[in-house]
Amino acid sequence: QVQLVESGGGLVQPGGSLRLSCAASASIFSINTMGWYRQALGKQRELVAEFTSGAGKIYADSVKGRFTISRDNAKNTVYLQMNSLKPEDTAVYYCHAGRWGVNYWGQGTQVTVSS
Repeated sequence: QVQLVESGGGLVQPGGSLRLSCAASASIFSINTMGWYRQALGKQRELVAEFTSGAGKIYADSVKGRFTISRDNAKNTVYLQMNSLKPEDTAVYYCHAGRWGVNYWGQGTQVTVSS
């Protein structure tokens, strides 16, 4: 079992920045994939950025150049630095971890980009 605790969401103006954090209850080294998805109102959940065991870091095309995923192995924590935020980035952001074929999700954190 892997528990994920997210923090860092909120309201920001277009062009602003936010940093999300996701702390895992297990060692990152035991987790195959870990990163972030998002779900906007009325839309399907989609990948934002993730560390994978085979392909390294992957990003959705819509966030490339604006978002950066990073991690602190000692803290078992993954971060998502979001810059140049746009209204279309508004969504609930979920931390995801995949280990031994099982998917784990955080509770979600709301990010709202609005003036």
